[in-house]
Amino acid sequence: MDWLPAAGRYDTMQYRRCGRSGLRLPGISLGLWQNFGGADRFEQGRAVVRRAFDLGVTHFDLANNYGPPYGSAEESFGRLLAKDLGPYRDELVVSTKAGYDMWPGPYGNWGSRKYLVASLDQSLKRMGLDYVDIFYHHRPDPETPLEETMAALDHLVRSGKALYAGISNYPAERTAEAAAILRQLGTPCLIHQVKYSMLVRWAEEALFATLEREGVGCIAFSPLAQGLLTDRYLQGIPEDSRAARNRDGKLSGNIQVRPEQVEQVRRLNAIAQARGQKMSQLALAWVLRQPQVTSVLIGASRESQVEDAVAALEAPPLGGEERAAIEGILAG
Repeated sequence: MDWLPAAGRYDTMQYRRCGRSGLRLPGISLGLWQNFGGADRFEQGRAVVRRAFDLGVTHFDLANNYGPPYGSAEESFGRLLAKDLGPYRDELVVSTKAGYDMWPGPYGNWGSRKYLVASLDQSLKRMGLDYVDIFYHHRPDPETPLEETMAALDHLVRSGKALYAGISNYPAERTAEAAAILRQLGTPCLIHQVKYSMLVRWAEEALFATLEREGVGCIAFSPLAQGLLTDRYLQGIPEDSRAARNRDGKLSGNIQVRPEQVEQVRRLNAIAQARGQKMSQLALAWVLRQPQVTSVLIGASRESQVEDAVAALEAPPLGGEERAAIEGILAG
């Protein structure tokens, strides 16, 4: 092994307690949804993960179908563990998920016990691990009884294949039901992974209050709205961007680059500059202002993107006037 992590990697990172658990997560976590699949350059992803760990990012988030192709992000992370991070396994929080399409037939999707148990077994094999720290059900299943899905999570924790159970993309009411079932089973729900940013705010309506009441932590994904909340779109839609390639201007999901949004981001960027920050750093600070948010989950294709995200934690918290100004822009 020719790489050693930075000796001072824990000196400046902020670690936050996850709900009412004993686990603390870094303020910035690294998601391997994109840029770590079989079609991507392994050495570039390796450099990003190394730099993240050097900066105190201990949490790495995956899912069974991250790639492309499906499963390849977990395979790449397994290679990283074998080459670099294996000796530091006890310093890492590794999470994965199941709930979306993974393999053909009726048993490779949604939330049955058969699917979840088989999926985690496959994930562990791809990563070369005996256990993951967090295993999520990735999305609600409208047909499988919630009791079956939560019992599968409980089983996987009790089997030692996962240390904690989590859910993702659940609405507030289903979150409360899932948390109650897991609590009765003796495996508390640790965390909820939810899409949350300046432009996607449905979690504020009821979910955050539910998480607070249930003692469940929260990690926000897509905090930069697929790059819209960065300096990339300040001058409009770049020709080489995903939005330009898609005729409807969409980045992914419900995020669509519209002229009025670009103008909003320009006005938000002025606040960021006044704080001595980049637009992306302001967006991360805004998400982390929410007391229920334990960590923000970023994606990165370059080491500098991780460095910028971690540096966002160094700025003072948003003041009352700044928050009011941001709300005014977002409401416009």
